[in-house]
Amino acid sequence: MNVCVVGCGTSGPAAALLLARQGHAVTIFERVEDPGPVGAGILLQPTGMTVLADLGLLDPVLAMGARVDHLDGRTTGGRKVLDLRYSDWRPGLFGLGLHRGALFQALFDALESTGVDVQCGVEITSWDGRHALDANGTKHGPFELCIVGDGARSLLRGAGRVEKRARRYPWGALWAIVPDPNDDFGGVLKQEYEGTQVMLGTLPTGRSPTTEDRLVSLFWSMHTDAVDAWRAKGLRAWKDEALRVSPRSAPILDQLVDIEQVTWAEYYDVVLTSPIGDRVVYIGDAAHAMSPQLGQGANLGLYDAWVLADVLGKGGTLADYAERRWWHTFTYQWLNRIVTPFFQADGELLGALRDACFGPLCTLPFFRGQMLGALAGAKVRLFDEVPTDPPLLGGPTASRHPDRP
Repeated sequence: MNVCVVGCGTSGPAAALLLARQGHAVTIFERVEDPGPVGAGILLQPTGMTVLADLGLLDPVLAMGARVDHLDGRTTGGRKVLDLRYSDWRPGLFGLGLHRGALFQALFDALESTGVDVQCGVEITSWDGRHALDANGTKHGPFELCIVGDGARSLLRGAGRVEKRARRYPWGALWAIVPDPNDDFGGVLKQEYEGTQVMLGTLPTGRSPTTEDRLVSLFWSMHTDAVDAWRAKGLRAWKDEALRVSPRSAPILDQLVDIEQVTWAEYYDVVLTSPIGDRVVYIGDAAHAMSPQLGQGANLGLYDAWVLADVLGKGGTLADYAERRWWHTFTYQWLNRIVTPFFQADGELLGALRDACFGPLCTLPFFRGQMLGALAGAKVRLFDEVPTDPPLLGGPTASRHPDRP
């Protein structure tokens, strides 16, 4: 087929690579003139690494990332809320703290050797079933398939009339990434809470494509309505508050000397009536953006791309793809909406309930297993899973996908 892909973030180039490998002619349209390795730290889960293994990109990404074995969440008073280790669920499994730019660079560099036509500085605004139209009115194509992977703020959802809901979360996060030369924050995704309105976290982030330094990401939960007041108060006031919540974060905070080192990130909740349309399919955040509380954004996007290529490679249809992805995606959208208010919300009741219940649940084998399966990106309904064994056994196989209804 002659295929166009809209968006060159994570799911878009992954889909392009997989389809080009099958022999399809693929063109990527990216609105940014000169896309580069930018972004915050992300947590790559075993599901995402499974897809990278199948792409042959896992080793270079592992070399750029920082292994995360443990999720440790506690109140500022020291009460244990989350205590989860990947190896308790599957021996040998781990998460990977990664600079988003490192993942982008690995995918983008791989496009060069595949014959994918990458057209930057072209903003696609609509799809007519055969042609992609850009913001200047230029018609591109014809194409037999359009893959939309242009993120949570996708322009093509509205053009395709598939958008059921796309709303901004009332909460977001401040992010900063600084060097961690002594690996003081290695191995653990650490979170500290004060009710549901205060959360500070640190994530080992590996290296960016532009530095050899080990990095650590710091994130701070914030209501979207409070961002202007935060800027008005200045960096010093926020650093003092963050240091009160987490004295151990001092080595990170000491490196922040300009408010421009701190980035505001807002999040969206996207629900589609269907992820497919007239020769068009929506993947990644364009199809199912959600709060990052479960750390699944990049992983779900990569898995979308893999399943789409798997379906098309076996002669399947877009309807087959939508069926394959339904339960896995629905499970995480449902879990995310349940879990997020326990960590980002107004009021005190949910925070008190979380502090009282989550820690004990982590010690019970059944609940710990369910939590770890969800963290790893593998949950499909209550008892089914998708493959999560890339460091040990390689990429996914079709016979091990129980993600059909």
